[in-house]
Amino acid sequence: MYKLLLKPFFFLFPPETAHRLALCLFQFVLWIPGYGYFHDRSFVKNSRKGEKKVFGIVFKNNIGLAAGFDKNGSYIPLMARLGFGHLEIGTVTPLAQPGNDKPRLFRLKKDDALINRMGFNNAGVEAMVHNLKISAVIKTRKKYQVIIGGNIGKNKNTPNEDAWKDYVICFEKLFEHVDYFVVNVSSPNTPGLRELQEKEPLKNILFKLQEINITKPIPKPILLKIAPDLTTEQLRDIVEIVRETKLSGVIATNTTIERKELKTSEEEINTIGAGGLSGKPLTQRSNEVLWFLRRELGNDIPLIGVGGIMDHNDVEEKVNRGADLVQLYTGFVYEGQNIVRNILRKM
Repeated sequence: MYKLLLKPFFFLFPPETAHRLALCLFQFVLWIPGYGYFHDRSFVKNSRKGEKKVFGIVFKNNIGLAAGFDKNGSYIPLMARLGFGHLEIGTVTPLAQPGNDKPRLFRLKKDDALINRMGFNNAGVEAMVHNLKISAVIKTRKKYQVIIGGNIGKNKNTPNEDAWKDYVICFEKLFEHVDYFVVNVSSPNTPGLRELQEKEPLKNILFKLQEINITKPIPKPILLKIAPDLTTEQLRDIVEIVRETKLSGVIATNTTIERKELKTSEEEINTIGAGGLSGKPLTQRSNEVLWFLRRELGNDIPLIGVGGIMDHNDVEEKVNRGADLVQLYTGFVYEGQNIVRNILRKM
């Protein structure tokens, strides 16, 4: 139904409009008396498949929704009902910011891909905390046993030398409301952000967060999300930093700035301009980075594989390359609301 009817309909609209429209439609059908019961029997009943304990947390399955889809934690009651084992919300910054000018999200239909230059558009960490404290969200998390991760970043106008302060603010304010944290220094859409992946700036941020973390009665897992465009030497630095700062895990990978071997014409790519590429073209590189990290880090440090997941074969490949959990976003756009259910059925 999605590919025959809904996808062609949604693809008539600009991507951000289609995003909001799809969520509104889903909310509407859940209001139909009786529909929610049958929906949950189909999408949620068998979602506890492959239960796994990772960095001290029990996940009902290994499939999550990647950061970027729900930037403010506004859609947890909806997305939890599609069978995801975890939802990563954000990237959130201390202060609200509009992000980059529109249009800033583009479909590459021939490639099953997206290019985005959103720029950390979000309502700010206080708004996210408010959303996480809503009773419907609290009930949803318990009923559907979905884990929530908080993906944190810095405001665009914060100088890199003060970036650690933004991460600390988000960490402190969200600590009581999320199950794990992700430090995002790898988006290509905030000027200078990827410079924070360099050894000393990154260690400074992570040590600051861990200093606070260890003072808590029960510390929370802190993970690092990295870019797929890092060199081998930079990846080795990441491995050293992960060990030195005692991180709980790594997410590999964010979007790429590369534009290699695309079916979409070069003219169209140039017209779209800058941004991070996600979807099927990212599969190979993200898998290479994942496998490199698993070989270098051994089996002790959990990895979350992201990039180009469209079906169960892609999930199995990530797992074979060393992923303990996986996340998807672009695959959800192209494959629709059945993607998690279909993957779990075939695994």
